[in-house]
Amino acid sequence: LTGAQDGSVRMFEWTRPQQLVCFRQAGNARVTRMYFNSQGNKCGVADGEGFLSIWQVNQTTSNPKPYLSWQCHSKTTSDFAFITSSSLVATSGQSNDNRNVCLWDTLVSSGNNLIHAFTCHDHGATVLQYAPKHQLLISGGRKGYICIFDIRQRQILFTFQAHESAVKALALEPSEDYFVTGSAE
Repeated sequence: LTGAQDGSVRMFEWTRPQQLVCFRQAGNARVTRMYFNSQGNKCGVADGEGFLSIWQVNQTTSNPKPYLSWQCHSKTTSDFAFITSSSLVATSGQSNDNRNVCLWDTLVSSGNNLIHAFTCHDHGATVLQYAPKHQLLISGGRKGYICIFDIRQRQILFTFQAHESAVKALALEPSEDYFVTGSAE
């Protein structure tokens, strides 16, 4: 799966030189993040205008439409994570009201699908990591802060400053005992 500054999203297969599917044409908002769900049957694309779109991967048409697309953040959606069976999605980004980490239910109509919005990360959240064993979300922000959320209780557990500049990467160790952060500097 490839995404570009011009907004295009294309899927390729290792052994074929041509694309299999073009999910988005050039001319859309820049792609900020893309993932497959754990089952591999859906892919999601976040963009610079705050939208998240999700497609079924097993499409037979060359330019399929997303089965879900909604504006998660008023400025940009920088990252997202499929939670559990992919019907729950967490997003990070920047919104005018400082609700920069959100939980969404994809099975509910688009007007009511926001489950919870966390007010955190001045100037926006840049990255997000889901820890399934502990049911935690870890987010990094533009000012170098890390927030850890309990998604069952829908509350912030910890906040601390890890870096002087924007957090650009989060990695979770498989046993979920440790996580690593990387920053712009």
